[in-house]
Amino acid sequence: MKERLVISGFADEISSDFDAQLKTVTELGMKYISLRSADGKGIADYTVEEVRERLVPRLDAAGVKVSSIGSPIGKVGIADEEGFQKQLARLDELCRIARLLECRFIRMFSFFMPEGANPADYREAVLEKMKQFLDVARQYDVVLMHENEKDIYGDTGARCLDLMESIDDPLFQSAFDFANFVQCGEDPAACWDLLHEYIVYIHIKDAVSNDNENVVCGTGEGKIKELLDRAVNQEGYEGFLTLEPHLVLFDSLASLETTDAKNIIKENKAKDGAEGYAMQYRALCGILDEI
Repeated sequence: MKERLVISGFADEISSDFDAQLKTVTELGMKYISLRSADGKGIADYTVEEVRERLVPRLDAAGVKVSSIGSPIGKVGIADEEGFQKQLARLDELCRIARLLECRFIRMFSFFMPEGANPADYREAVLEKMKQFLDVARQYDVVLMHENEKDIYGDTGARCLDLMESIDDPLFQSAFDFANFVQCGEDPAACWDLLHEYIVYIHIKDAVSNDNENVVCGTGEGKIKELLDRAVNQEGYEGFLTLEPHLVLFDSLASLETTDAKNIIKENKAKDGAEGYAMQYRALCGILDEI
């Protein structure tokens, strides 16, 4: 099983400093990260040349590769045309970055819905814009992974499935996030039933529904052990399990979440990001040993 599964993680939860990220990752014996931000700067704000000059030498020195680009593509209001056009241009650069890093996957989203709106009213607009994103990715043979996320069109299992079936393209697949489904009032197991044939990437993040707080993986309502057992031992899942602990308030969280960060991390569950990351890593290893 170890040959089929690779543990990665959003290393910016360790520290905003890229060297500190790589230090913790390598000390844990990990060989991959999901690149979301480095040195306090979001990956979507980097150019290819900046990545080549500033990040690649440090990745190479540490012996660490990139499993996915943790982009914010699709985290823009569905009616924000200017924002969408900016993201199209950003995606082109991110695809170039992915190719530079020999990384096949870019994580993305399906647009914020207006507050109180019926997402069904925006379905056609979402599909049309997602296909424009896909047109960019196709030029580089990069897989766009849609992550289920709070407050976007694809926040429920049913709407995620609608996206997958409607777009129906091998370069558009699913990144499964247990905690986000919990926080949207969805049953992760039912969502897995809907999406499992499209899942190419798994985020290891857990939560409880009574206050939507994130907790150490395997201790919440994400059904992580149950679903990993099914994925690995029954369905033959191969690929990345990417740590996204959300156990400590980290620098870039405020820009990643639509709600107040303190609503989902009410108190730090570790002394710092490095300890929280290690806690999540060890908890996942324990789950894998059990299954």
